[in-house]
Amino acid sequence: MIEKVLQAKNLYKAYHRVVRNKGASGIDRMEVSELKSYIDKHHNDILMSILNGKYVPTAIRGVEIPKSNGKVRLLGVPTVVDRWLQQAVSQQLATRFELDFEEESYGFRPQKNLHQAVKQSLKNINDGYQDIVDIDLRGFFDEVQHYKLLQLIYNKVKCRTTLWLIRKWLRAPIRINGRLHKRRKGVPQGSPLSPLLSNILLDTLDKHLKAKRLKFVRYADDFSIYTKTKAEARKVGNEVYLFLKNRLELPINREKSGIRRPNNFELLGHGFVPTYKKGEKGKYQLIVKNEGWVNLKRKLKVATKKTMPYSFKERLHKLKEIWMGWVHIYRLASIHHKLKQLDEWLRNRLRYCIWHDWKKLERKRKNLIRLGVSQGQAYAWSRTRMGGWAVAQSPILVTTITLSRLRSKGYVSTIDYYSKLNPQIQ
Repeated sequence: MIEKVLQAKNLYKAYHRVVRNKGASGIDRMEVSELKSYIDKHHNDILMSILNGKYVPTAIRGVEIPKSNGKVRLLGVPTVVDRWLQQAVSQQLATRFELDFEEESYGFRPQKNLHQAVKQSLKNINDGYQDIVDIDLRGFFDEVQHYKLLQLIYNKVKCRTTLWLIRKWLRAPIRINGRLHKRRKGVPQGSPLSPLLSNILLDTLDKHLKAKRLKFVRYADDFSIYTKTKAEARKVGNEVYLFLKNRLELPINREKSGIRRPNNFELLGHGFVPTYKKGEKGKYQLIVKNEGWVNLKRKLKVATKKTMPYSFKERLHKLKEIWMGWVHIYRLASIHHKLKQLDEWLRNRLRYCIWHDWKKLERKRKNLIRLGVSQGQAYAWSRTRMGGWAVAQSPILVTTITLSRLRSKGYVSTIDYYSKLNPQIQ
């Protein structure tokens, strides 16, 4: 297999994938933009070091990313060169494993996505499978046993050099706060290989559940099993716990795992609530969990902070970057009404920024007159003692800095984008 990994066509494809994904630099501080010149200069040396068994991967740079619950997630960032080689291996490994993965696995696979996972979960629930075994793996990416993973790869890939290379990357030390730490288990999140390796390991679980004809949904290490009775859910949950413990040596977070009903079940940020449409008694619909709204609003609030040194055009661009991806992720959920409220709040935030940018009293007066306010009113409002946020919500700005005027300056509302994604919703 190593011959296919090191083929020029495969390496070229891997290079373009790494460049497209961008990403931070590793401990050598080499940027993605520098990769091409480095490859051109050292291409033969790198390939020969792999074939001769002398290649040594660089240590991984540990980066702590804050989570919404106040904790941190540790990401491992390999160097750009290692990412290039890992991507080349990943592409060839995928050709051996992808066709054998189960259809209920939706994470980090071609032609599979988060929306399909959520839709399948909703279908299971609406088909009457409403006692759900919700299992949370404790620190999955930190707990993967290397020998288990390498054995699964060896079962399909007999190439010793490829396995040696993967093992080298798995055992590469990680540098956290200037100190190197040995790694004897775990797959570092942040490498091009980690999503595929996690799917290879957990495909063992998928096949076990499939053999028992259970309904389940898995997105990377996030999985849930759907049953029709609580007794069945309890039985399945205990069996899966033992399978994970004995066969895969993966610990379960007991505090976050349990048997759920749709009302208290969450999947990939989505919640499930009963729908009250006529003829749909007992059916459920998707919503966004409150935490998702809070996180979105917090980011928008930072971008519309009056003291942030943005031009109006830059501010609109920043806002669009924040909410567009969020709306796309949750486009299957019932969010129309809440998005309308969010748009109103966001427009008032923009009016507040505009009012603050006018600063001087005379400038406020002149700008109000240009917007069609009478001279007397413009003078009075420019001298008002009301706070900026109160003025932003007052009729004087709402009726002058209108939606149409904001749109002429490049403003796009979240509800308009959502409606384009879901034309059937009005």
